[in-house]
This record gives sequence, structure tokens and C-alpha cells, in this order.
Amino acid sequence: MREPAAASVVPGEGSKVPLLTGRAVHKRYGAVHAVRGVDFSLSTDRYVTLLGPSGCGKTTILRMIGGFETVTAGVIELDGRPLLDTPPSRRPVNTVFQSYALFPHLNVADNVAFGLRRVGVDAGETRRRVDYALGFMGLRDFAGAYPAQLSGGMRQRVCIARTLVMQPHLILLDEPFGALDQQTRLLMGDELLRLWRDTGATIVLITHALDEAAMLSDRVGVMSARPGRFIDMVETGWGRERDSRIVAAPEFGTVTARLWSSLRPESMKALGR
Repeated sequence: MREPAAASVVPGEGSKVPLLTGRAVHKRYGAVHAVRGVDFSLSTDRYVTLLGPSGCGKTTILRMIGGFETVTAGVIELDGRPLLDTPPSRRPVNTVFQSYALFPHLNVADNVAFGLRRVGVDAGETRRRVDYALGFMGLRDFAGAYPAQLSGGMRQRVCIARTLVMQPHLILLDEPFGALDQQTRLLMGDELLRLWRDTGATIVLITHALDEAAMLSDRVGVMSARPGRFIDMVETGWGRERDSRIVAAPEFGTVTARLWSSLRPESMKALGR
């Protein structure tokens, strides 16, 4: 069977050297074809969201980019080199998951410092980076607190701080706000946008929330039902200084309407309708 044409996550980026590329990426789990023929090219300093129905392969793509899964066919390159050629500890990539994944026996400062200590960063540099990250995320007053003493939003801020101290070029976010209420999600989105602007990192976000995708992203890649492929690329047109107040703009409704127009038929397919 001929494979369907693939679409690029960030098409037409001109002469920019891509940070991340994928060519004819496929992923199978036994007889289940999760992702089929996906191409992507993502330059530095971009904020891209993958949006699609449940089971479409969004998280599979993110896990392949993060090196947690291998491709069945095709290749993913980071900085022009096959991803798997670089040992995990040396990849400038960090992932924030939906589950908080904090160590309950470590306080906030030690949770944030954990990755730095694991890769052998010296104590002085570790203290400097941790102090900066705690200040950036508004957590200095909670440095000695333990995860059980924090709200869900604060725990996710600790996870983001733990990512920030590693100074990654690429940040992968797998539904990081899925367990939070809507108001907290919007405010946490503001924190992510501030992190993106101040660090210059490239961000790839997975979400089911249309408003979250529309608010945060430069571009949104809408995926089909399984096997996942890109069926629409939506350029939001927002400026870099955006924040959650953009949800009140008339253009915001236009963006979310287009996303839903592309996504609804695929969601119906995923439900067997």
C-alpha cells in the first residue's frame, strides 16, 4: 500500500538550520501502526504544539524525539546528527511529563538539583543554577518544602525548574498541565511562554486542549486518527510577547475554530463514528 503524503511540522523555514528533523518516520507496536510517514523540520526558538485525537501518536512522536522510543523506520536528527548517535546524558533535550515525577523524599531545591548532580556539575555551579531557576519560577520561599506540601501547580513549576537548570536547547512537554484546573493552566502557560522567551529554547508541546494549543504556539500541527500523520498546520501569527490575555482577542476564536474544524472529523474516527 502506498503511504500517504506527509506534512512538515514547520514547513518553509527558509535557510535556517533546523534543530530537529525527521524523515519518513514510522512507528509500529506489533500489528499496531501508531505513526506513519511523518516528516518534520523545526528551527531553533520555536514553540510548536502537536494536537490530535487520543491514540493518534502524539506522545509516540514526542517519545521518539526524546529518545525514549526508537523509530521503526525513518530517521530523527538533532543538530544534524542521528539522535541515537548521541548518548542520552549528552543530548540537549529535557522532557516535562503530565505526572509530576518528583522525588517525595527530596525537598524542592534538591529535586531541582537532581539532574545536575547526576551528570557531575560542580557544587558551586549547581547552587547558582538552582537559585536562578527557583527565583525564575517564584519558588525561592519553598526551597526547603517537600512535594507533598505543594499544590499541583507548584509541583509542576518545580518540574519546569528542574528542566530549566539543565539549559536544554529543546524542551518536550507531554500534557504538563493535564491535572490542573483551567485558571491554573492559563497562568502556567504564561510561565512557559516567559521561559521560552528568556531561554531561547525550542519547545514542542503535546496537548488535547485547543485553547492551550492556540494560546501557546507559533504553529500547531493537527494529527489524524491512528496511524498518526499531520493533516493541517496552523500558523497562529502571535507575537513573542503574548500571554494568556490573548484568549480575549477576536483572532483567538478564529484560530481555535480552524483547529477544531480539522480535528473534529479525526476525533470522530478515533471514536469509531
